[in-house]
Amino acid sequence: MKVVLLKDIPGIGKTGDMKEVKDGYARNFLIPRGLAKMATEGEIKRIRNEKILKEHKEDLTKKKSEEILKTLQKQIHKVPAKVGGGGKLFGALTSTNLSEILSKNSGVEIDKKWINIDKPLKETGLYDIEMRLPGGVRGTIKVEIVGEEKG
Repeated sequence: MKVVLLKDIPGIGKTGDMKEVKDGYARNFLIPRGLAKMATEGEIKRIRNEKILKEHKEDLTKKKSEEILKTLQKQIHKVPAKVGGGGKLFGALTSTNLSEILSKNSGVEIDKKWINIDKPLKETGLYDIEMRLPGGVRGTIKVEIVGEEKG
């Protein structure tokens, strides 16, 4: 019996796959548990349309992410921070702080999850910050932490 999988099933297939399984397995296990539906013409068309929509959304997300990355890479982002002696910051610059500053500078909403820094930045200087945007878009941007003397 041909079925369309509604959920990932180890050893069988992934969501949206059309598989040939034994009649008893489909009728007694997969269909009653909501893991699969019989592969009717209507169901096959619905699955195809869902796949097309999903691919289109992923494409749009990737293009938008690429535009955001290009916008961020156009300049070196200066981040003012209060410093003490030797260029050490009072506190540290985290991905949360960076996302707020980059959002303000670029006019584009930047999520802190997109910024990949190993540990908080605690000194002035120029840093290459790795960005991981939705849609699998990756790149680096330049951030310069400039000190403003605490008076």
